[in-house]
Amino acid sequence: MKNVKLRIYGKVHRIGFRFSAMQKAYHMGVNGFVQNVDDGSVYIEAEGEEENLRNFMDWCKVGPLGARIDKILMEDGIVRNYTSFDIRTR
Repeated sequence: MKNVKLRIYGKVHRIGFRFSAMQKAYHMGVNGFVQNVDDGSVYIEAEGEEENLRNFMDWCKVGPLGARIDKILMEDGIVRNYTSFDIRTR
């Protein structure tokens, strides 16, 4: 089990990024959360098996239709044993 923190910059608000991320995480066996950040980015904490996380992070590099990913900052986090993947508000 591994935890990763992602900060995704670009055109990621008002295009369904959070909902799409939640769906992808569910189908890929990843738990955690996603939320919009006031600076226009999206913050994700995701955890799961390393291969599942790698697949989810690959999706995050593209995002849903209409997204434009300019930059992603990634760092390892502490496993928190999330049991689902949720959309959080600020």
